[in-house]
Amino acid sequence: MDIREFVEQSIGHWRSQRSAHHLAFGHFEAVQSEIDITSLSIDAPEVIELCQTYNIDPQTAVLPFRMSWEGQSDWEDSEAVKGNCVLIPVPDLEQPNRGKLLRERGYAEEMAAVGEYYFTDDGTFVLTTSYDRAAAEEKIWFVNPNVRCRVSLIKTSAGTGVVTASFSSEIRQTSKS
Repeated sequence: MDIREFVEQSIGHWRSQRSAHHLAFGHFEAVQSEIDITSLSIDAPEVIELCQTYNIDPQTAVLPFRMSWEGQSDWEDSEAVKGNCVLIPVPDLEQPNRGKLLRERGYAEEMAAVGEYYFTDDGTFVLTTSYDRAAAEEKIWFVNPNVRCRVSLIKTSAGTGVVTASFSSEIRQTSKS
């Protein structure tokens, strides 16, 4: 698996069921979401702008995409959880199974961020991102072309303590002919 294959397999409309353990609050949360992952052109204004933020040549990027989500949490009277984010993979030229992932909005904090990714031998995508007050580690793997799983950890900024642990199963919605 490489980043091109991973992004191509991820494009589409997904239904997600996430369970999260918020250790700091001693709370369990269930979230059901709809996720859309769509391709962006390498010359899209938001791609160029994000690349410029990090002094990255857009031509070194591979398959930029936008991820949009909307979901509902069972955490008390929470409002719908929704948002979107531009993501730009930039593979390492010397190690094609590694690279950087530019994010318009982070997973652990609402700020632009750059994560480091790599693929394990079994094709699992592993992304680690450091923020000001936290660090995130995500692992995503495909069970088959239309089912993928995601494990996410939000850690303290030193990376020694886990604040939140979550598991998501995501099923691609395919059209019925």
